[in-house]
Amino acid sequence: MRVKGMKNYIWLFMGLLFWTSCSRNPVTGKKEFSLMSESQEIAMGKEYDPSVVAQFGVYNDDRLQAFINEKGKEMAAISHRPQLPYQFKILDSPVVNAFAVPGGYVYFTRGIMAHFNNEAEFAGVLGHEIGHITARHSARQATRQTLAQIALIGGMIASEEFRKFGDVAQQGLGLLLMKYSRDHERESDKLGVEYSSAVGYDAREMAGFFNTLKRLSDGQTIPTFLSTHPDPGDRHLTVGRLAAEAQKDKDPSHFKVNRNNYLQMIDGIIHGEDPRQGFVENQVFYHPDLKFRYDIPAGWKTVNTPSQVQMAPSDGKALMILTLAEESDINTARENAKQKNKFQVVESTQVTVNGLPAIAMISEVVPETSQQQGGQQEPTLRVLTFLIQYNGLIYMMHGLSNKTDFNDYFGFFQNSMKSFRQLTEPDKLNRQPLRLKIVTVQNQSTLQNVLQSYKIPQSRYNEVAILNGMEMNTAIQAGTMIKILDGQL
Repeated sequence: MRVKGMKNYIWLFMGLLFWTSCSRNPVTGKKEFSLMSESQEIAMGKEYDPSVVAQFGVYNDDRLQAFINEKGKEMAAISHRPQLPYQFKILDSPVVNAFAVPGGYVYFTRGIMAHFNNEAEFAGVLGHEIGHITARHSARQATRQTLAQIALIGGMIASEEFRKFGDVAQQGLGLLLMKYSRDHERESDKLGVEYSSAVGYDAREMAGFFNTLKRLSDGQTIPTFLSTHPDPGDRHLTVGRLAAEAQKDKDPSHFKVNRNNYLQMIDGIIHGEDPRQGFVENQVFYHPDLKFRYDIPAGWKTVNTPSQVQMAPSDGKALMILTLAEESDINTARENAKQKNKFQVVESTQVTVNGLPAIAMISEVVPETSQQQGGQQEPTLRVLTFLIQYNGLIYMMHGLSNKTDFNDYFGFFQNSMKSFRQLTEPDKLNRQPLRLKIVTVQNQSTLQNVLQSYKIPQSRYNEVAILNGMEMNTAIQAGTMIKILDGQL
């Protein structure tokens, strides 16, 4: 086919897509091109949700969950898309974050819940996340990416000169899409002010929360033009102006803050990592709740999630994974693991691991002939697997690398897997997480003096100051509630 003809087909295709796929944006009221329907957004959210929950886990606090359900439904009802099946969840993660996926799913981490200091701050962020959904940001971003890729491919097909600059064009495309993402964040900030104000909260508190985010990001910032999110300091000023406009000609005292109510609700919330779900100390992984331990190779990094523990060396050439089998019988678990992972078993044997019944097997995973990268077949993986039966559960430990590197890592895999055993050390079994404790200041003082009076270690001062949205020299009136840390500091 001639290039000219190809160009015509590309533009005809894009024209037909635009003509058949226009819809009205619920927030702006303007017609816009979209490749994703509302039913597809809802289906996408339903598909993402189990993965999100598996990755982070749900933080079980009935009072907090009831609170975000009530406030979420109240705000969703006055939003631009009240008909969506909204769901609101608190994730068991210390990371300070909130996010939304299409179709009405909104998530807050316990980390961000611990950093709010009143209901108004929470409401502003809630409105921001609902704004991402109502403005169809995910659908708009997906559509732009698809169209940009079509145009880029079309340009590379149509122009030999353009093909020479394909890498530069890809980089420019990435920056353009990041710009769209920043615009979406700004639009959601505006909607956060609008929605939180509409349900009666003081949006100036939302602006103030960006100071907390700014302090948390100090030392980790990147230039604004290379970030998908605008700088928190800039957002503080912008949201402050929007809040002032929302309260223009109104009595600011009519807008709710509800500081004490919120602080009482988060009294006892876990702060930081929860050691009950597993922790690493001196290159040993301990799990107090499940009562097991095993060694991690020296220098390997660990990522612990509710569904699995991943361990890898710095060179990235190997990976170990610990997870629980769904089966209760060790032989059934072996057969299902073989089938699910398409293992071609090289050898398999019954063994014991520190008195526990186990199966050890070496397998290969050969890529399908259709899986090619740059004209070359993907390398064969070799896997060492131990299935260990302990305390009514089957633990699966996989160690994998390219077949050519497997012998270099086999000893690390085997030593770690053979070290799996019952956890008996009382200090590890009884390890407890840090929690926020809400206390009432008895006498007027500074935050620093208050922390000294509660014997908070000086190394934690800045952390606690950020949690309270205060500076160390902030004057605190008698009767004021503040957060401190409770536990093994």
